[in-house]
Amino acid sequence: MIYPSIDKLLNQVGSKYLLVNIVSKRVKEMEQVGHYQMKEEEYVSKKPIGRALEEIMKDLVHIEKD
Repeated sequence: MIYPSIDKLLNQVGSKYLLVNIVSKRVKEMEQVGHYQMKEEEYVSKKPIGRALEEIMKDLVHIEKD
């Protein structure tokens, strides 16, 4: 089972397309800069994609709308 749930994430983001774009940008940022929003032991996932999803779920990644 995927954590966090895609259904819960879509309530926050709005569309799957936007979710994929946000996660891909956040993963690239995490890999380039090495900055994480939470402590290593707080993450459930070990992979950057899962960690980006967890940050979105906890409202640590803010989405600016035009």
